[in-house]
Amino acid sequence: MLTIIDRYILKRYLATFAAMLLMFIPIGIIIDVSEKINFMIENKIPFLDIAIYYYHFTIYFANSLFPIFLFLSIIWFTSKLANNTEIIAILSSGISFTRFLRPYIIGATIVSIFVLIMGFYVVPVSSEGFNNFRYTYLKTGGKELMRGKNTDVYRQINDNEFLYVNSFNTASKVAFNFALEKFEKEKLVSKITASRIKWNPEDSTYTMYDYTKRTVGVLGDKIEKQPEKKTKFSFDLEDLTPVVYIAETLTLNDLIAFIDKEKARGSSTINTYMVVFYKKFSLPVSAFILTIIAVSVSAMKRRGGMGMNLTIGIAVAFGFVFFDKIFGVLAEKSTFSPFIAVWFPNLVFGLLAIFLLRNAKR
Repeated sequence: MLTIIDRYILKRYLATFAAMLLMFIPIGIIIDVSEKINFMIENKIPFLDIAIYYYHFTIYFANSLFPIFLFLSIIWFTSKLANNTEIIAILSSGISFTRFLRPYIIGATIVSIFVLIMGFYVVPVSSEGFNNFRYTYLKTGGKELMRGKNTDVYRQINDNEFLYVNSFNTASKVAFNFALEKFEKEKLVSKITASRIKWNPEDSTYTMYDYTKRTVGVLGDKIEKQPEKKTKFSFDLEDLTPVVYIAETLTLNDLIAFIDKEKARGSSTINTYMVVFYKKFSLPVSAFILTIIAVSVSAMKRRGGMGMNLTIGIAVAFGFVFFDKIFGVLAEKSTFSPFIAVWFPNLVFGLLAIFLLRNAKR
């Protein structure tokens, strides 16, 4: 049962966090518009596309900087409680510091559940819209960069089939020097080659040029050749060169299925996908850690007042984001464990939260 004090603090917790979002998101949009407005006008980007982009930008921006917004909002209103001696009055009434934390933990739980659901289903859609706009309109050669490395692509399609293309043109959706090998019990049974292969989106088929199929037989091989052949394959366009940010655009169930498929293929970029997966769960947990740190830092009246608390808060918040980004990139670009990379900032700042909480109790 929530007491009057619990409801009072919880209301301030959620209201200040919402106000922080409403204050900083428009600032982020204004800065982004000021940087891109000339480019948008010169390239005559449709207004509807711009409006949709900023809708997705709002969600993407809020999700990316959510730890900073949450942390600063708690620092802000808790410092005001301390400066008004409200915290001293609460603790003097016989309430322990641990009990004082209860409405904060309830608030962190509400925010965590909200962020978790958003990360599973809403943020992926906005991530796709945000990145599609950037790569389509704002980056030179964006559509080529969208699919990352598109030369010498060699991928395992399933347990028995392996695909290779020398290069892939994202604009024309044409791959060159195509080869598809099929094995049974580690023995080659057939191989299809083509000088180029074109994706046909209207009927989800492929057209192969200079088509050759070699079927390995016991007494001799069977060769089939055609100048042009249209057919369907079990792989799709993403198997040639997946979009570099594809993991960010998938809902939870789709992401799990995608990761399982990429693991079976021995994908070289699996760490990137695993980082995205683990962050969906680590980000909500950070709400609890940052809440405890923020309360522990700002619950005491300091000589510098609220300004000192905000300075400490900003330093800690940006330290958390720095650790999060550095270890995320480390896992994506090396063999470093994605699980450790994603959860390490929470571990470090979790220990810091315990230390600060023990000091605050004194």
